[in-house]
Amino acid sequence: MVGVPEPHSGWTFITSHARVLAAIADNPNVRIRDIAAHCRLTERAVQRIISDLERDGYLSHTRDGRTNRYRIEPDKVLRHPAEAGLSVAALLSLLVQDESDRGSTSEPVMARTSPTQR
Repeated sequence: MVGVPEPHSGWTFITSHARVLAAIADNPNVRIRDIAAHCRLTERAVQRIISDLERDGYLSHTRDGRTNRYRIEPDKVLRHPAEAGLSVAALLSLLVQDESDRGSTSEPVMARTSPTQR
């Protein structure tokens, strides 16, 4: 994975489960070690998160030699009642960007909306 983010402490908007899922969406053949480095988690934490996601049907994997190939279930709906009806695909569309788009934001989303849209 390219460009490991800087260390972070304190609260964040995105859960570790969402970060792991987004890392897998970026690369279905990604290694647990690379997910851990990218998400700033331990490999053991990533293994637990992947296990959670598989157990609840959000993710599955197949083994090809020493490599895992992950498959995300894009139509599965999110668990929290506040996101009722929102699919994994909708969440990932917010979290996963093409590499060419990373770091090239021209202006904040709020700045692009008119005052009546806020």
